[in-house]
Amino acid sequence: MTRLDYSLYAVTVFAWSTSWIALKMQLGIVAPQVALTWRFLLASLVMFGWALVRRYRLAFPLADHLRFVGLGFFIFSMNFLQFYIGGAKLASGLLAVIFSLTSVFNMLLGAVFLSQPVDRRILLGAAFGFGGVALMFWPEIAGTEIDHDAAVGLLLCVGGTLFFCIGNMISATTQKRGIPVVSATAWGMAYGTAILALTAAILGKPFIIDWSLQYIASWLWLSLLSSVIAFFAYLTLLGRIGSGRAGYSTVLFPVFALLISTFAEDYHWTVFAISGLALVMIGNAIVLGRR
Repeated sequence: MTRLDYSLYAVTVFAWSTSWIALKMQLGIVAPQVALTWRFLLASLVMFGWALVRRYRLAFPLADHLRFVGLGFFIFSMNFLQFYIGGAKLASGLLAVIFSLTSVFNMLLGAVFLSQPVDRRILLGAAFGFGGVALMFWPEIAGTEIDHDAAVGLLLCVGGTLFFCIGNMISATTQKRGIPVVSATAWGMAYGTAILALTAAILGKPFIIDWSLQYIASWLWLSLLSSVIAFFAYLTLLGRIGSGRAGYSTVLFPVFALLISTFAEDYHWTVFAISGLALVMIGNAIVLGRR
């Protein structure tokens, strides 16, 4: 881990830790499919502008565009939709626990599709992190009743996590082909926007915008910080340090979300939460530290 790697890691964790506040501001008038369409439409336009200003290559053969479609489908559309729909039936703590499996899923998929060796140290760190996140949200999870709707929601969120990790594998292959992260992300977000818009149209969702200050501010935050900056940082990090280690950032952002909630929503730390925090930080040290 170089200083740049730590900086990318910190940016990713910060950007995704704060996204939950903006997401709560998006709920209500605009359907999730449409809200996500507006989010990634703006994000893709900014990414294309970034690529043009920095003179990154934007013309690619059909084979690469198929990879970009994969990015759009797995990371920038269906991953989010499954969490939006499934998450409506589950406690937010359970969502954090499910998504914290990203590091493990990334490593297993990397071994299968990219012939990457399984690092037992990262598996150990991920186990600490997963257990820590589960402890932090244990009272909320223990109070969840798993009925039919909750079971469907659980499956959707596991599917969303798997889709995100499959998209990670696609991103890793595009970087190995020498395709700049900005270019691949711009095209991936553009295809993701098209998939989301088509989904919204098929479901008959009206393409409206909530012009309130709260909605516009949250839309800009999610589009620019939580999408453009966060995904650039995360996908760059993925190519630099590997999918397993980069994926551990998904364990840390629920922790920082709770830290923010301490000040924003008067969250009170319990013995479970403090113990979970300790496990998460131990796991972080194992995954990112030296042998």
